[in-house]
Amino acid sequence: MAIVHGALRRDLDRTRAALTSEPHPVGRQRRALGEHVVWMMDFLHHHHSGEDKGLWPLVRGRNPAAGPLLDSLEADHHRIVPAMETTMAAGRKYADTTTDEARAVLVTALDELNEVLVPHLDREVEEGMPVVSTSITQAEWEAWDQANNIKPKSFAQLGLEGHWLLDDIDPEGYQVVVNLVPPVPRFLLIRGFARAYRRRAAARWEPDLSATRSQA
Repeated sequence: MAIVHGALRRDLDRTRAALTSEPHPVGRQRRALGEHVVWMMDFLHHHHSGEDKGLWPLVRGRNPAAGPLLDSLEADHHRIVPAMETTMAAGRKYADTTTDEARAVLVTALDELNEVLVPHLDREVEEGMPVVSTSITQAEWEAWDQANNIKPKSFAQLGLEGHWLLDDIDPEGYQVVVNLVPPVPRFLLIRGFARAYRRRAAARWEPDLSATRSQA
């Protein structure tokens, strides 16, 4: 859980830094940044849905005393939805236009999202996960993870998501992520999608020099 939250916070921070640095992104980088914001909001939506529909009911069944905490975490999810929707819309507009106004709107949306999202992410790891750990078994956790976060996704989705989680991760976290899948598909996911992820990451974080020269 901490690894997923860390990846989200890492790229939300990276995106804001790119949007507020001079020269502002143009061309390919601008489109890639906007599309990545949309992707992150979709990922976050499915992440929260998996908790609300699968993980929290499982924990409630094993530990009814956890109900008030789980209620508050689910309420957090509902409070975050408007900021997520605003950020997704701002990301789409930023990707599809060239105006500086769209950039400023996206920066504001990211700031407002972080105000409600970051405290929730911290609380979920610091307060929620210890309760989850004492309420369900490792096998139950892995079954939930497989059912909600792995099996519904295509091989290509898993490959790119896996590399996104591994981006700038520490050695311990690396082992956690790569061991979520068996050896053979793990090898294919790591080797087969590394180049595609690097290409997409470069489009997001590296300036589009051809567009900059054209503007000049």
